[in-house]
Amino acid sequence: MPVKEDYKGIWVYLEHAGPDPAPVSWELIGEAKRLAKDLGAEVSAVLLGYKVRPLADEAFAYGAGRVYLVESPVLRDYRTRPYARAAVQLVEKYRPEVFLLGATTQGRDLASTVATTLAAGLTADCTSLDIDPETKDLRQTRPAFGGNIMATILCKTRRPQMSTVRPHIMPMPERQEGRTGEIITEEFAMSEDEVAAKVLRLVRKQTEGIPLEQADIVISGGRGVGGADGFDVVRRLAGVLGAAVGASRAAVGSGWIGQDHQVGQTGQTVRPKLYIACGISGSIQHLAGMQSSDLIVAINKDPHAPIFEAADFGIVGDLHQVVPALTEAFERLIKEAGGSDPAAPDAAGGAGEGKQ
Repeated sequence: MPVKEDYKGIWVYLEHAGPDPAPVSWELIGEAKRLAKDLGAEVSAVLLGYKVRPLADEAFAYGAGRVYLVESPVLRDYRTRPYARAAVQLVEKYRPEVFLLGATTQGRDLASTVATTLAAGLTADCTSLDIDPETKDLRQTRPAFGGNIMATILCKTRRPQMSTVRPHIMPMPERQEGRTGEIITEEFAMSEDEVAAKVLRLVRKQTEGIPLEQADIVISGGRGVGGADGFDVVRRLAGVLGAAVGASRAAVGSGWIGQDHQVGQTGQTVRPKLYIACGISGSIQHLAGMQSSDLIVAINKDPHAPIFEAADFGIVGDLHQVVPALTEAFERLIKEAGGSDPAAPDAAGGAGEGKQ
């Protein structure tokens, strides 16, 4: 769609699996509110599904001023064709200037189909968004060339400007109970006979231990663990702290641990309260997936490893000696504290000032 004056507002797609919303939707509403200040625009949410009206109230609580709601039995489960048709129908009628979606399996699928249908620009896997102060175009920044550079992309001639943003990149906004907004309901005429794909059943993926995206603490191992057995010390520390086990691309690529554990540009993005990197050098690719963590601790034999530039605390030493020592120390602290969390910053001696 060519740029016209009547393209207004920032939209956020509310991803969900039945009644369960994807947290990235709330993160994007918070980011949209920040961008809206520079555009002088309103923030709206797009909610597609069946019997999902309660999620509109959640969208208001996180900051949306309006929700475009399309409900139909055909939209009960996510399928590309009906969801894309409903989204395109809304965009063509209400003409948003910016449309943001999560860089999830569902979000990437929907965004690419909608952008192709509308002949709109789409930037995938963004890590930063801002508004150009002169042109008011959306500046969309993402890693490129294997994570070796950061590219900023602008769409100057088409609308809406579309971006997918990885989960946990943007901070979660504060929820305000009782906040309300406007709901605009649209009809959806597509029938089940028009959809070739059928959902027979939904199977939840089983992962080892705590899923990365749900963890407040992540303990990750890299090439420095030395092999599959080297993750034993990482898993033991994770077990003591109630943490998820992460890994670098090098460790996953070597077959030492499964793909579900990979943190980085080609893996998962995490934003835990504590991230401990064990034997990870700190490539740009890996940093893109964990640098927003509240507190980063790096353990590496190489004092010049790039990971130390991103770390709040750095320990130069052999992880096979350091990690077991930390595990024993935390076990002792937990026992002395009667089961309280020793990983909180105050119990660990407080957060450092600046990177070490």
